[in-house]
Amino acid sequence: MAPIKFGVGQSVLRKEDDALIRGKGRYTDDHAPSAAMHALVLRSPHAHAKFTINASRARGLPGVGTILTAEDVKELGGLPCLFNLEENPFTGPPYPILANGEVRHVGDAVAFVVADTLDEARDAMEAIEVNWTVLPAVVGVANAVKEGAPQVWPDQPGNVLFDVSIGDKKTTEAAFEKAHAVAEISIVNPRVVTNFIETRAAVCEYDAKRDHLTLTIGSQGSHRLREILCQMVLKIPLEKMRVICPDVGGGFGTKLFPYREYALAAVAARKLRKSVKWTADRADHFMGDAQGRDNVTTARMALAEDGKFLGMDVDLMGDMGAYLSAFGPYIPHGGAGMLPGLYDIQAFHCRVRTVFTNTVPVDAYRGAGRPEAAYVVERLVDAAARKVGMTPDAIRRKNFISPRAMPYKTATGKVYDSGDFTAHMKRAMEIANWKEFPKRAKAAKKQGLVRGIGLSTYVEVCGTMGEETANVRLDPNGDVTILIGTQSTGQGHQTAYAQLIAEQFGLAPERVHILQGDTDQIATGLGTGGSASIPTGGVSVERATRELGKNLREIAAEALETSPGDLEINDGTVRIAGTDRSITFADLAKRPGVDPSKLNASATFTSADGTFPNGTHLAEVEIDPATGIIKIVNYVVVDDFGVTLNPLLLAGQVHGGAMQGIGQALMEQAVYNKDGQLVTGTFMDYALPRASDGPSFVFETHNVPCKTNPLGVKGAGEAGAIGSCPAVVNAIIDGLWREYEIDHVDMPATAERVWIAIREHQRRHSL
Repeated sequence: MAPIKFGVGQSVLRKEDDALIRGKGRYTDDHAPSAAMHALVLRSPHAHAKFTINASRARGLPGVGTILTAEDVKELGGLPCLFNLEENPFTGPPYPILANGEVRHVGDAVAFVVADTLDEARDAMEAIEVNWTVLPAVVGVANAVKEGAPQVWPDQPGNVLFDVSIGDKKTTEAAFEKAHAVAEISIVNPRVVTNFIETRAAVCEYDAKRDHLTLTIGSQGSHRLREILCQMVLKIPLEKMRVICPDVGGGFGTKLFPYREYALAAVAARKLRKSVKWTADRADHFMGDAQGRDNVTTARMALAEDGKFLGMDVDLMGDMGAYLSAFGPYIPHGGAGMLPGLYDIQAFHCRVRTVFTNTVPVDAYRGAGRPEAAYVVERLVDAAARKVGMTPDAIRRKNFISPRAMPYKTATGKVYDSGDFTAHMKRAMEIANWKEFPKRAKAAKKQGLVRGIGLSTYVEVCGTMGEETANVRLDPNGDVTILIGTQSTGQGHQTAYAQLIAEQFGLAPERVHILQGDTDQIATGLGTGGSASIPTGGVSVERATRELGKNLREIAAEALETSPGDLEINDGTVRIAGTDRSITFADLAKRPGVDPSKLNASATFTSADGTFPNGTHLAEVEIDPATGIIKIVNYVVVDDFGVTLNPLLLAGQVHGGAMQGIGQALMEQAVYNKDGQLVTGTFMDYALPRASDGPSFVFETHNVPCKTNPLGVKGAGEAGAIGSCPAVVNAIIDGLWREYEIDHVDMPATAERVWIAIREHQRRHSL
């Protein structure tokens, strides 16, 4: 059967881009209700301090509507942590909407100032009197767990939230006892700042007659935020709030959670009976939005003489920051479950500690624990190869899980349903001309440069956010509208879902419309996270479309006086197969006597098993020993995403994710000094990758359809960020090891760090 135009597998151009590139996008900050007041947040300049606050003089300044402090919001619930351990439940500290008498990180919110204009709000903020008593602060998990370290929370001894084990410690110890050799690494996965293009914003409008709030925010989903804000924070019925998400300029996980400003805008709007608007500036983002990563890990691999992996033991500490953000504790714990990677490791143990520090809270950031896990195991596998004198590809081939072993249950309980891991690694090596690398390295050396080549394989679990419902309806003009609770933050949902409609109805993308991000129009929704939109929402759309098609055939059969089985649907028309007798969607929609319920259909899908996308990243780098500058000269990705819905969208997701990983590998790091001051709080100090820092990607798929997903898809939104960090760092270490026997550089591998490592080597060898 020939592929359907605009259907699954076609590189359909993004239908949402026309408005965006013409400046017709509608983001939260574009929403400007008449007479809206403007809000700012007063934030702590100290990492840890007691304080008293007096806003009486500031409240009397011109244009000031209200100033909220902890006393004004004491009846509110705090921001909740949405994760707990089943076997060892913990009780986390409160996360107040405004700090009450004590702040615990630079940027901690102490007041919410609302005035007629931003300038008047700034004047009032500067007039607030705060008396600070600075307290000792602690930064970095290694420092926080030391005996006698300053305590972030008095009832969290040793600054540890939980200290648990995953896997079988006894079996793992036995594997190490019989090992021929042991490879070991100690690595830092640095903290990063999300830096989506559109900063967070919120506009809250209050209808006094109905005692009703309308909250417009740029987030990753409207329904879950409404539930948390209403039920846990504001303590009001759900029907008292409508949440709308317009266009969203990037999310990467960090816009998924509730934040203080959303509740504060609601309180202020209700108090003033006016609309209140707050838009973060970049400083608000650096100091007020959840940050990502920040793990310190020691990992060991027990090896047989032939390079077979006998066991893996890991000690992982994850930095939570000062408070528990929504999914914060889940990130290191859930990520640890993916540490065995694509390898047949029968004996596994991991100690996981989550640690408080006087820093901005940490939460899900593109990949949410899986990039951290892939970085650990892939750095360790390269170290194991060096330990036993094998090549990086040979040791991987030796230890990959075989396709014949599928479904394969890992030592951490994950069940991989499908995949051919050797195949995508082999293909990546072919594209990169791996065999000829020694010649390229030799030529580079003649130019005074060092070449390195590195592999990284990865697997992640995604599509497990829960139940998603799609409603597909026929409009009066014959177009089709999808109502769904997922939320695009730039991924291209409008196009992807339209292709699923086209697959069954042959309908052009411009005739398919998506409604999302509005709790009044859409009954339920999970939002978007964990690469779940297509594996879960897509299945719901496909099934609802199939059901609607069944309904339309029944209506058309009556109109055309035939059997539904004789009908085919294409291009907005139902036709008797092999004839010219037909009826259009528009005529069906307005046919007299048609039951309106037959013009729409709903379907719900959830996957407890999840999907397991996997693949290979291969990086080749060139290092200038005189400066430490690293240039990526070749980059290949071969992924298994089960089924490709749209190759164009898919490539964009992979390229974007890989660039985020490259940024972390080479330049990105949120740095705090010993007093807890955020040193990298602006773009003058925090480096983001530019186009010139990235390579020209070569991307292919080697898909093996997923057996646990009806569409066969495996989810792709986070994969690029998972495989890229270890590929780049392994390439750097490959070059440094061959030339200088340097086997360790932590991310970010900046020019300075690499230069220092080379100079240290030269100094030692000159003695």
